[in-house]
Amino acid sequence: MNLKLKISFLLLALCLTGVAQEAGNAPKTKKLESSGASFHSGKYRNVFLEAGYSQNEIDKKVEKAYKDLFEGPNKIYFEVGDSMAYVSDIKNHDARTEGLSYGMMVAIQLGKKDVFDRIWRWSKKYLQHQSGPREGYFAWSFDPVKMKQNSPGSASDGELYYITALLFASNRWGNDTGINYYAEARYILDNMWKKDGTGNIHNLINVEHKQISFVPEGGAYNWTDPSYHLPAFMEVWAMYAKDGHEQFYRDCADTSRVFFHRACHPVTGLNADYTQFNGTPNSTRWMPAGFRYDSWRVPMNIAMDYNWFGKDKEWQEGYAKRIQAFFKSKGIDTFEDQFNLDGSKPDFILRAGKDFQRLRHSIGLVATAASTNLIYKDFDYVHKLWNAKLEPYDDGYFDPYYDGLLYLFCLMHLSGKYQLITPVVNK
Repeated sequence: MNLKLKISFLLLALCLTGVAQEAGNAPKTKKLESSGASFHSGKYRNVFLEAGYSQNEIDKKVEKAYKDLFEGPNKIYFEVGDSMAYVSDIKNHDARTEGLSYGMMVAIQLGKKDVFDRIWRWSKKYLQHQSGPREGYFAWSFDPVKMKQNSPGSASDGELYYITALLFASNRWGNDTGINYYAEARYILDNMWKKDGTGNIHNLINVEHKQISFVPEGGAYNWTDPSYHLPAFMEVWAMYAKDGHEQFYRDCADTSRVFFHRACHPVTGLNADYTQFNGTPNSTRWMPAGFRYDSWRVPMNIAMDYNWFGKDKEWQEGYAKRIQAFFKSKGIDTFEDQFNLDGSKPDFILRAGKDFQRLRHSIGLVATAASTNLIYKDFDYVHKLWNAKLEPYDDGYFDPYYDGLLYLFCLMHLSGKYQLITPVVNK
C-alpha cells in the first residue's frame, strides 16, 4: 500500500466488520493473441534512445536514480547488520510490503543480488507469517524503529510483487546461492491456495471473479484496486510457478485486460483507486471514489503488459492515446495528480503523509504517463520525464519513496531495462 492513509486500525476495522460490497459480474475472459511482444522477440524497446538520447546518457540517468534511492542522502533503503535491509516509506515512518517488494523488483532487474537478498531476508524474518490462518502472507506495515508490526493484515499487491520477483530471481540466479528463490515463491503460493476463508483469510485472488482482491481478509476480499491488476505478472506465474494453476493464472491475466476496458473512463482514460470487480468505482469509509495515488500505477501496468505480451494491443493503443491527450489538455507541465474520472477537479483531496493535502504536479504521475510511450509515441512526455528532478516541491513536500520508485520504474521501462526475466540456459 502507499499514500492511502489507511492506518492499520482502519484496515483492521474494515476486515473485521466484513462490510458487504457489491461484487458485480466478473468480466468474461476471451482469447487474446499476441503480436511482436518483447517476450516473444527477446527485444525490449529503448524509448529514450528512440527519442534521441545516447546510451551513455541513458545508463547514467538510470544509475543516478538508483543511487539516489538506495545509496544517497535521501535514500529509502537501509541495511541492517550483515545480511538484511529494508525499504522505508519515509514520510509515513514505516516499511511496507509495497516498497519492500518494489525494492526487490528493482534489484532483480538491475542485477543487484545483495540488495535483493537483504530485503528478502528482512521481509521473511519480520513480516511473513510462519503459522496460523495467515501463514505465508506478510504484515503490510512494520515499524522499523519500534520493531513491531503495525498491522498483521496483508495487502495483495505486496504479495504479488514478492512472488514475481522471487520467480525472476530463480530464473536469473538459480536456487543454490543461499536462498532457494523458487521454493520461497511456492511457499507463498501454496499457502495462498490453502486459504478458504478460515479465520476470515482468503486467497489473494478472488477465485470466483479471477481478480486480485484489495485485501485477502473480510469484506475487502470482495472488491479490488485497479493498480493491483498486473496481467503481465499473471502470465509470469503461468509460465514459471509450476504449481498446477497455470490456466487459472492465464485466465486472470485475460480477465484483468478486459477489466481495464470497464474500469478506465472511455474519454479521459482515468480509473478510480478502488472498484468493484465489474469496474464500477468503489467509495470507501476513508475517501470517495476518484483517480488518486494508487491510480497513477495503472498506465505503467498497462504499458508493461503491452510491451511484454501485446495480447490486447488495439484497446491498449486507444487507451494510451486517450490518457496522453487528457493530461496534455490539462497542460503537460502543470497537470495535477488527483481527478474525478471525468477529468474534473475533485472536492476531496487525499493527503500525502500527515502534513500535506493539496494537488500538485507529481513526478510519480509524470513518470507513469510517460511510460505509455511504450504503447503510443508522444516524445513530449519522454522529454518531460527526462528533465524531471526528484526533489522537494515548492511547499517542501518530498517523497523519494512513492514518487521515487515510480520514477525509477519508468526510467527502467523506457530504457529497456525492465524485462521479463527468463531462465538462464547453460550452453
